[in-house]
Amino acid sequence: MAQFTLSINGKQYQPDVAEDTPLLWVLRDHLGLVGTKYGCGIAQCGACTVHMNGSAVRSCLLPVSAIGEGKITTIEGLSENGDHPLQLAWDEVDVPQCGYCQAGQIMTAAALLKKNPKPSMEQIDTAMHGNLCRCCAYHRIREAVKLASTKI
Repeated sequence: MAQFTLSINGKQYQPDVAEDTPLLWVLRDHLGLVGTKYGCGIAQCGACTVHMNGSAVRSCLLPVSAIGEGKITTIEGLSENGDHPLQLAWDEVDVPQCGYCQAGQIMTAAALLKKNPKPSMEQIDTAMHGNLCRCCAYHRIREAVKLASTKI
């Protein structure tokens, strides 16, 4: 086991885990940050999306040893009170059905809006393309991202 110092949601953590442990399992099993979900385990569905230095990354395959001094943000760290424009838009549009993919969807959208605060629908579609929703709430996800972009 190795000990790493990780900056997650503005706090420092030192989990004692093997260097090849995926960030997802460090977050969920060692730090109790369970908002990030396990979906496929092969970085194809987007349920495990978090930010590293502001960019969306899939935590299910990201080994903790690859993070270095990167700053990680999870859904729990997106906003202190659940009042990020995307979280508010998700509620307003009533996006979730089962809700399982929603943290990953929101984190992907947040990375998009940070880089491009006023995306076109085509840019939203391109950015969100790799996030799967088994309930097929894609039209509401797209609508919520567009709505949030008007409030940033």
